[in-house]
Amino acid sequence: MDPQRADLYPSRQQPRPSWQERLDPVVYRNDLDNAPIAADQIERFERDGYLVIPNLFSAEEVALFRQELDRMRQDPAVADSGKTIREPGSGAIRSVFDIHSDNPLFARIARDARTAGIARFILGGELYVHQSRMNFKPGFNGKEFYWHSDFETWHTEDGMPRMRALSCSILLTDNAPHNGPLMLIPGSHRHYIRCVGETPENHYEQSLRKQEIGVPDDASLTELADRYGIDTATGPAGSVVFFDCNTMHGSNGNITPSARSNLFYVYNAVENAVQAPFCGRGPRPDFVAERDDFAPLDIAPQRYL
Repeated sequence: MDPQRADLYPSRQQPRPSWQERLDPVVYRNDLDNAPIAADQIERFERDGYLVIPNLFSAEEVALFRQELDRMRQDPAVADSGKTIREPGSGAIRSVFDIHSDNPLFARIARDARTAGIARFILGGELYVHQSRMNFKPGFNGKEFYWHSDFETWHTEDGMPRMRALSCSILLTDNAPHNGPLMLIPGSHRHYIRCVGETPENHYEQSLRKQEIGVPDDASLTELADRYGIDTATGPAGSVVFFDCNTMHGSNGNITPSARSNLFYVYNAVENAVQAPFCGRGPRPDFVAERDDFAPLDIAPQRYL
């Protein structure tokens, strides 16, 4: 077998779930004196598998981003683009994908040194955007998203070889403990949970609304939570949450009046570009997982006002 095609993180192949220890670094550079943020923040990311940086974007920038987000949300062409995912039940817009390709403002945000520069340091090389989207969790009826490791899906269904990717969520609304914020299990990124269940054809059509294949078993989740506890990523609008590709995370439903929204970018190392999926199915569409353009991002300071 081609060593570049070796399945180092097999999942959905056995009748029972199992654990595997991580084979890859969490932070790919050790020259912390040259990091774009404080060394203790990089160390916290390495230890916990996530990091919240409050107020990385100003209130004025957030207002501009939200204005564009609301415009897209109300655009019939966006709703009919095939890149929009709706809530199960209510039909409310849940996510709009591929925003870094389709929207000039959101493309610039993807290259912003404040966020992409941090990702580039942690991942130790040039980056491309594996996935981007804007997310909504409306008040009163925003649905939960069950526990999962993104890497399990990106590896199995997209063909991402190694754990050399991370997610960046730019909060456009205040995230409080009561309105369904992101929950994470700190330290879970060190353990890979091999899930059960065969991947259906076109699984993304269901999983992006409610994921049921590629989710960990109750016993593994209980063990992780008993070992490490559960944190919530809260903060004011303008804050940014970075989390490792293998950090176990999910969110509760939102039954409060306080809606949530964010811009979401997945950065992957160019050297870790996706290959054929490891599940034996056809790849997910490009708007969900980039498969053609692995050119390094032109990361630079951005001014929006």
